[in-house]
Amino acid sequence: MKQLVLVRHAKSSWELSDVTDFNRSLNERGLKDAPEMAGRMKKRAVSPDLIVSSTALRAKTTATIFKEILQVPDSSFQLDDELYLAEYTYFMKLVSECSDEINSLMLFSHNPGITAFAYLIGSKINVRIDDIPTCGIFGVQLETEQWKDFLNAPIKDWFFDYPKLV
Repeated sequence: MKQLVLVRHAKSSWELSDVTDFNRSLNERGLKDAPEMAGRMKKRAVSPDLIVSSTALRAKTTATIFKEILQVPDSSFQLDDELYLAEYTYFMKLVSECSDEINSLMLFSHNPGITAFAYLIGSKINVRIDDIPTCGIFGVQLETEQWKDFLNAPIKDWFFDYPKLV
C-alpha cells in the first residue's frame, strides 16, 4: 500500500509589487493555515517517508512547516525546481519514478498543475477535485507496492481537506 498526499502551498502575500512570483512569501493567513493543516495531518497519523516541494518560497515555506510539525527528518525533505508551476504530466513522472522504498509521499506545489493532477486521480474514484484551495490537501491510498503502477492501481479515497473546511 502506498500513500500519496498533494498539498497546495499556503496563502501568499501580494503586498510587495517588486517581488517576483517565485519569491512571494506566505501572508499572515498562510502562516496561520500551514501549521493548522499540518496539525490535522498529524491527527490523521500521516507520516510521510518523503516530502518533495517546489523551490518557490511560498511552497518551500509551507513544506518546511509541515516537515517540522510532522517531524520529518531533513534527509527525507527534497526540493524540486520543476514543481514550480509544473503541469500534471510532471507530477505523473515524479510519482511513477519514486523509489519503491518510499511508502508515503507528500508533494507541495502550485495551481493549476496540482489541481489537474488531483482531478486525474480523483476521477478514477469518482471524486471531483475542481480546485485545491491554498493549503488544501488531497490524499489517496494506492493498492500497489510499486510507484510505477500508481495510475493503474486501485485507489482508495482517503481525504480532501482545506483550511475553511471545519
